[in-house]
Amino acid sequence: MTAESVGLLYMLNDAGPVVKFVMLLLLFFSIISWAIMFIKFRYIRKAYRDSAEFTEVFWQCRTLADAFAKAKALRSSPVARIFIAAYMEENRSDAKEGLKTETSYFQTMGSVKRTLRRSISVEIRRLTQLVPFLATAGNTAPFIGLFGTVWGIMNTFQGIGLSGSASLAVVAPGISEALVATAAGLAVAIPSVIAYNYFTDRIRVLDSELQSFSSDLLNIIERDIQKKMEA
Repeated sequence: MTAESVGLLYMLNDAGPVVKFVMLLLLFFSIISWAIMFIKFRYIRKAYRDSAEFTEVFWQCRTLADAFAKAKALRSSPVARIFIAAYMEENRSDAKEGLKTETSYFQTMGSVKRTLRRSISVEIRRLTQLVPFLATAGNTAPFIGLFGTVWGIMNTFQGIGLSGSASLAVVAPGISEALVATAAGLAVAIPSVIAYNYFTDRIRVLDSELQSFSSDLLNIIERDIQKKMEA
């Protein structure tokens, strides 16, 4: 153990109860934030990889039924999941309404569009789940640390007033102990903000891909329904 870490542990051990509580709170924020970063990084990376794989396979399939069989093997892909939902809704509408009249055509298309919108909304909620906590940690951790610093400096000056001595040897330990809280707050906030911005950007790109794929899929389903009606 280095001299710096020993000195840090010594300062924390001598800190007051409020500063200790602040440090424990920041430790909690740090543990939760890093756990979320690890979980969401793996989840979003897999969503990207499987979505790219499914999109490539989808455009190579001759029929929607073939694409459906491939989609079931890539359940981690948001694109595959919205396709499954839309395809199953089309089949349900076909079985229920039939495709003999223009009215049934519009009913089927309307049902598929609603299903796609709902599925995209569900996927975006799933992707953004837990991510807002990173923004909360990034915004609040510096202020929590600053509160610990201010409280520690207040106690230091109170000690100076009681002892009647303002020498550097008296002031420095208390102030350095107090500033540790600010450093801890920044140590929590900086990676949280970076991760939040990264995940937000990745989710925005996935949302754009879902919207684009949804439009293409609707066109394909529309042509497929028109062929069934003409048959």
